[in-house]
Amino acid sequence: MSWTALRITPDANRDGVIAALFASGSQGVLEDGPSIVTHFPPEAALDDIRDGVLRADPRATVVVTSAPGADYSQWRASVSSHKVGNLTLSPPWLASELDPATTVVIDPAMAFGTGEHPTTRSVVLLMQSVIRGGDVVADLGAGSAVLSIAAAKLGASRVAAIELDHDAIENAEENVRVNGVEDRVQVIEGDASTLLPLLAPVRVILANIISSVLITMLPVIRESLSPGGQAILSGILCEESEEITSALASDGWAVERETAEDVWWTVQIAPR
Repeated sequence: MSWTALRITPDANRDGVIAALFASGSQGVLEDGPSIVTHFPPEAALDDIRDGVLRADPRATVVVTSAPGADYSQWRASVSSHKVGNLTLSPPWLASELDPATTVVIDPAMAFGTGEHPTTRSVVLLMQSVIRGGDVVADLGAGSAVLSIAAAKLGASRVAAIELDHDAIENAEENVRVNGVEDRVQVIEGDASTLLPLLAPVRVILANIISSVLITMLPVIRESLSPGGQAILSGILCEESEEITSALASDGWAVERETAEDVWWTVQIAPR
């Protein structure tokens, strides 16, 4: 049986595109550099799926090809736990023997942000030298709330997981519950540029979103940090790093640490 493969390259709303694919019946997605790949059975309503993607991101490109039958049990078996510093990012079926205190459990068949993506791992790595016990943290474009949960496991006392996409909220709240951090992580639906100043001051801001949005949000991020606060930015392609570095310098930021994995660049910054 020939399945249909979709390769989507988002323009401005990656999480919204992924949410639209899951809403259309996708059982899992692969993030391949800037693109998202998924499969649908032959009877799937491709026009409706494409329309849903373009409603989420009108300038996304959608390429449709045929593919061999997709075996999602085989895909699930290929998903692994990822040890990132002192934390482990794990799917639920591999988490039973891991220490709950240092494990972030995210189901990659449901979430819009998992340990399978380099940007998630890079932020989790950098935040371990930034977050202190008792910190107040804001996670912009929280998606699955994976970074918010990690912040709580690292000792943050209060974390705001801000997500604009309504379809991601229920999943984020379920992930928070599964990880037992409801007392520290609050999932908030809305626009981060509007909500962040209302939560200020916060000591750490996490933002794993596309570079064009990061650039526009730099002033509000800076104004929302408490004295001595820091931010970690990701979702940036390595080829965009010079543009982001220039924007950071113009807006009065100092680059403290940076890391790259695959085609993705992540940076830790503080106001000068």
